[in-house]
Amino acid sequence: MQEDYARARRLGLREYHRATSAGRYPYLPALDDILPEGTLPAEIPVGLMEIPLSMVVGTKTAGRQQAFADDFMPLLEVYSEFALKWWKLYDSQMEVGIRDPIKVYEYMHRFYVQEGNKRVSVSKFVGAYGIMGDVLRILPNKEGEEDEADKVYAEFLRFFDSAPIYEIDFTVLGSYEKLANILGLELGEPWPREIVEKLKGGFQLFETVYAQKAKDKVSISPSDAFLTYLGFYSLDSLRGISRSLLSNRIDKLWTETLLRTSDKPISLVKTPEDALVDSSSGANLVQALFGKSYTRAHPLKAAFCYERPAETSSWIYGHELGRSFVEHRFDGLVETYCFDKCGTNEELASAIDEAVSKGCDVVFTISPKQIEETMRSALHFPKVHFLNCSINLAHAGVRTYYSRMFEAKALMGTLAASLADNHKIGYVADYPIYGSVAEINAYAIGAAMVDPNVKVYLSWSSVKDSDFKSYMRENGVNIVSGQDFIKPDSPSREYGLFRLNEDGSVSNLAAPMYNWGRFYELILQSILDGRWEDEPEDQAMNYWWGMSAGVVDVIVSDRLSYYSRKMCESLKDAIMKGTMNPFSGELRSQKGVIRKPTDPHHFRSDEIITMNWLNDNVIGELPKMADLTEAGQQTVMVSGILRPDDTE
Repeated sequence: MQEDYARARRLGLREYHRATSAGRYPYLPALDDILPEGTLPAEIPVGLMEIPLSMVVGTKTAGRQQAFADDFMPLLEVYSEFALKWWKLYDSQMEVGIRDPIKVYEYMHRFYVQEGNKRVSVSKFVGAYGIMGDVLRILPNKEGEEDEADKVYAEFLRFFDSAPIYEIDFTVLGSYEKLANILGLELGEPWPREIVEKLKGGFQLFETVYAQKAKDKVSISPSDAFLTYLGFYSLDSLRGISRSLLSNRIDKLWTETLLRTSDKPISLVKTPEDALVDSSSGANLVQALFGKSYTRAHPLKAAFCYERPAETSSWIYGHELGRSFVEHRFDGLVETYCFDKCGTNEELASAIDEAVSKGCDVVFTISPKQIEETMRSALHFPKVHFLNCSINLAHAGVRTYYSRMFEAKALMGTLAASLADNHKIGYVADYPIYGSVAEINAYAIGAAMVDPNVKVYLSWSSVKDSDFKSYMRENGVNIVSGQDFIKPDSPSREYGLFRLNEDGSVSNLAAPMYNWGRFYELILQSILDGRWEDEPEDQAMNYWWGMSAGVVDVIVSDRLSYYSRKMCESLKDAIMKGTMNPFSGELRSQKGVIRKPTDPHHFRSDEIITMNWLNDNVIGELPKMADLTEAGQQTVMVSGILRPDDTE
């Protein structure tokens, strides 16, 4: 009816004035004006399908461009021929619906109408979700390097080959891969029809509820928020869920959603002094008045959750020593609980439930693979402090902690080079995860500072059928940096820095040391003192402490010479004072100079953590995802520097 057109036109005029006031083009954009000049892009038929109206953003040509505001609401006079056709189409829509599909072009994940602009306008006016369209895709034809948007779109095309769903529109590279991982599927391979339908229906419900919740908040795309939701709740959780329950869950996840879509870096707390303040300044009074006070009668209770028993893992054993240390150190003020069967999400969730039922105020999980369930539990128990031993994983409800082991590895490198008589030393790495490549490079740079001609032969223990001893012998290497710890139940002495003797025996020379006891002491003391300060809610927090905090050290064998031990102590002192940093000055990768000596200072902390290149004196390479063991792939999927499709 004419009144309905007049109402739609008022909406169009309002949007027109809003756009002009904001300095935006007030009409529909035309795809012909957007495509790079002089290109003849190929048209790829996608077929007839329902497309979301929210993604229909313009016209193919400029013909009817100015008949609509930029939201497809009409602008022409009420008594025009255009208006007559519009309201007749509206009447038809209300009686029988729009039956004829429109013809659209898809470019960079948005739609531009060739035929059917009024059908789109009417459908948007009545609040329809989608419209049938015959889709032709135009692939971008750009010269030069791809920008971030091009890479995200290329990833979307792989997703579309698996699940032809247009409405899921991520803005962050890697999100489609993460979605596939959550569902246990592969990008590029067709997904089961029932999964595709469940995914599409679940997203449409989520988008509808989310639009109401996010209306007056920071603009975060429904797709990005949906991925955050799936990190906490399963896709099946959306089947039959009430809108009120889904709305409550979105509220709880809002801080996490803000964090995951923020461009703010993780807040790296590099010394205890940056976060923990001496209790003499009145913290105990504040704690007594506003917080929870702890006494020997009512101690602070802390749970430590391990994937398996400590005697089966040198890594877990180190944390178990730390747990035992703090329980004795605080002499009754801290009570700890050990849960050593938390290898699956179900087992970890059960352990955390039991820990909370026992009154635990803080929960430590010590593997990056435990982060997802740790996050879900943090959401479920907001009054409990949760920490995960990992680095560069950004989460609002879970603080992370890790040691700057690269400092110790730099010392180990200098010592190794001073002991090798053929300019060859070895390094056995475990997983290509955040921080581990920096440890390799620190070892290599430290070695080169002693012997400029030294070469570091790299082996990965997480690669299938790895045999580092054969590799080292074949290359004449007998000074090797191996795993950081020895397993409690293992007779092997192949840990730390050691010499491979001709008779097959091993002589230990030095070892890096994680002092988890000191780490846990500092964290728990902050809670006892009431200094567990809230960070900005859209900022993740990571404790990243090193030698100066006493959480990392190097132990040197007495069998080494006085001068070797003196060199190690002198360099350790320089690192603690900040006068030695392996990542200062010129840095050279296997592909050439990547940092000139004229650059200020040294690598930033985030650059160290996310290193994905090897120093120029390293013989070896980063492994491919497909070459890793199953356990290695699982670890790298969570906190690795390799991409899931990294097979080149």
